[in-house]
Amino acid sequence: MNFIKYCKNCVIPETRPNTEIGSDGICTACKYYLNRQVTDWDLRKKELMKIVNRYKHKNNNYYDCIVPSSGGKDSTYQVLKVKELGLNPLVVTITTDMLTPIGRKNIENLKNKGVDYIEYTLNPLVRKKINKFTLETVGDLTWSEEVGVSCSVVRLAMKMDIKLIIWGENSENENGGPEKNSDFFEEIIQRHDGDWFEEFGGTNGLRSSDLLSLWSDEGINELDLLPYTFPSREEFRKKEILGIFLGHYIPWDGHLNAEFSKKNGLTTYGKWVEGNIVDYENLDNYQMRVHDYFKFLKYGYDRVSDWASLAIRRNRMSRSEAVELSRNYGGKYPKEYLGMPLREVLDYIGMNETEFKKICEKFTNKKIFKKNSDGSLLYDNQGNLIKNNYDNIEK
Repeated sequence: MNFIKYCKNCVIPETRPNTEIGSDGICTACKYYLNRQVTDWDLRKKELMKIVNRYKHKNNNYYDCIVPSSGGKDSTYQVLKVKELGLNPLVVTITTDMLTPIGRKNIENLKNKGVDYIEYTLNPLVRKKINKFTLETVGDLTWSEEVGVSCSVVRLAMKMDIKLIIWGENSENENGGPEKNSDFFEEIIQRHDGDWFEEFGGTNGLRSSDLLSLWSDEGINELDLLPYTFPSREEFRKKEILGIFLGHYIPWDGHLNAEFSKKNGLTTYGKWVEGNIVDYENLDNYQMRVHDYFKFLKYGYDRVSDWASLAIRRNRMSRSEAVELSRNYGGKYPKEYLGMPLREVLDYIGMNETEFKKICEKFTNKKIFKKNSDGSLLYDNQGNLIKNNYDNIEK
């Protein structure tokens, strides 16, 4: 039996990619958050205003920046905060594959806040092909979404000669990635460029060039895959585009962002989203539950673990409460999401549930889940996997 080591402060396990638990038993994400308590946020705000003044068009005759947006809680906060700073943003949504009614409502709500807005829909036929392939090969149904957002937004900025892109949080700081990308020390990474994207942009080691080499004889060409191809370092630097994380310059809190956005028209689910313990996250894409479930299969944690840990760090929840929530709500088989049955999500990419379950077993980390005497995975009577040492989470 293999035992997972958990952070003593939160409920993130050592199996989370790029996150370390030190000899003191505390994970890097918790250490990064503690560091925020001594951050000089007034100085950071001054740094931000220098960027604002540098990129602001003096005559208000063009867009000052692009703000990538899903229309959700963080996007709404970002856009309104950017407007508050005096910038004229062009808001860009890379439309999700299976957009939900709530997602559409929130996009329209944000449009009506007084911004110019582009919805960029990537070729659905190519995207379905990619989604099925990436689920089968790297265990990620939403690879095209994560990669498409990074690549297409940057390409649009280059084409429209908009020099500043304002992203939201630095996920490596919020969730405990390597120190060199976390703002933990003074070597601050401000630029969202090709190097950051290749390592942390959700590629799972898969590149668009890999897809082109596989599918060129099927009529898939470079143009089909251009939205999933990050510009070369030379192209990017020649255009002198700066990508910043707003969360580097002002304190970032997803829960407070949600509260702010609800006051500004954000529609929530009205109850906890399936596989989560909040009602305001990932409301725009029916595929996200599958994405999060595969994180659990591979690494033994999911969005329940994430949100519980974020709450612990901000003193909104005790660790014992987080442990209980993780046991009761974490890692469940994704029977439905936002009211849509799994079979309909799979049917969209031409897959049935039997095929899906085989893929699930393929990507399940056998070291961290209980098995039968014959070595096969053990499931409870609801079809859920059972972790080896859930009791160890309290230690």
